[in-house]
Amino acid sequence: MSSPAVSVPLHQLHESPNSRSIDVNGWFITTTTNPISNASECDLLQASLGIPLPEMTFGNNNLTLEHRPSGWKYSFSTKDALSAVKKGELGDGDGGVKVDYADAWLKSRSSNYNVMPKTVATKPYDWTYTTTYPGHTETDSTIPIAELTRPDPILFYAEIPLFEDELHDNGSSGLLIRIRVMPTCIFILSRFTLRVDNVLFRVFDTRIYHSFESEPSMAPYNAIKDRLPKRDDLTPLTDPNFIAKALADTSQYSQTQGARTGWRSLGKQLEYSTLTA
Repeated sequence: MSSPAVSVPLHQLHESPNSRSIDVNGWFITTTTNPISNASECDLLQASLGIPLPEMTFGNNNLTLEHRPSGWKYSFSTKDALSAVKKGELGDGDGGVKVDYADAWLKSRSSNYNVMPKTVATKPYDWTYTTTYPGHTETDSTIPIAELTRPDPILFYAEIPLFEDELHDNGSSGLLIRIRVMPTCIFILSRFTLRVDNVLFRVFDTRIYHSFESEPSMAPYNAIKDRLPKRDDLTPLTDPNFIAKALADTSQYSQTQGARTGWRSLGKQLEYSTLTA
């Protein structure tokens, strides 16, 4: 039997019905995954946020990291992620999106005001739930992909969904956090993925990397559709990983002009923190 590529550090795993934790190299990391919030929890969260909630809201899910020697903490939570959704009328830079048939629907009815449906005033908000939430507290240096793809043992892995919505059958919107702890590092990927059918794809990633030893994109719908392995099989368009890779491959325009919605969050931003005992 071949030995692991690196030695495994001392660590402890803790597990309960709805949470898992790892204590390793001065870090204490906890993931909490619960069922979809119940009616009373949703009512409280909606009242706090002031916008309708996504169809599937995991209000009690979170990821927390604590570097005990320095006291530095970082966390991801559903409430804070949804707090970053735009409230009020969308303006320049907010990247507002309309469904594919919106203009045709309005044109077909505006020719005769008598057939326009009666409407009830509601508080406006970004119905796609686009959020640029990066977690609370932040890394410049290139993430060493070779280290992440090396076949080191995975000491701890978790996926934490924060919310998901099918946008009234016009696509999908969701935020998923993944964390992987290996003998040499911690890697976190927080990925918001938006698909509005026949209009656009939008991805906002937050990647956090920490070594024990030592970007958002957007593109027109057809630009991603053209990269399908089989033109008649649209299944990959529902896969956030396929969308993210396709956006990365078209970064020369997906991170500059995108789908021309004027979204201010196009591009990349790097930040770093130095932790001391």
